[in-house]
Amino acid sequence: QVQPVESGGGLVQPGGSLRLSCAASKSGFSINAMGWYRQAPGKERELVARITSAGYTDYADSVKGRFTISRDNAENTVYLQMNSLKPEDTAVYYCNVKRGPFVSWGQGTQVTVSS
Repeated sequence: QVQPVESGGGLVQPGGSLRLSCAASKSGFSINAMGWYRQAPGKERELVARITSAGYTDYADSVKGRFTISRDNAENTVYLQMNSLKPEDTAVYYCNVKRGPFVSWGQGTQVTVSS
């Protein structure tokens, strides 16, 4: 499986916004779902948000109302719009792609929320 390619991380002040993007290969099985996970230092990787090919979405309680996941099915791209960012959102964010029997992960992009 070709690794998805993420972009959009960076340093932002509390209350600020960032938009993450993840592009998956257009070859292979159809994509069932795409999502974002994050891992903070010393913590386990956790689900942030995911979206199915039909458009159903699921969010972690900690980001509901602040983050929005969306996807462009034609481009096999998923986005994560992150608003009202908090220091506790600081983590490496990983894109996750489920297609057929396979799951692939991006290389991760660092998001740091700090003044």
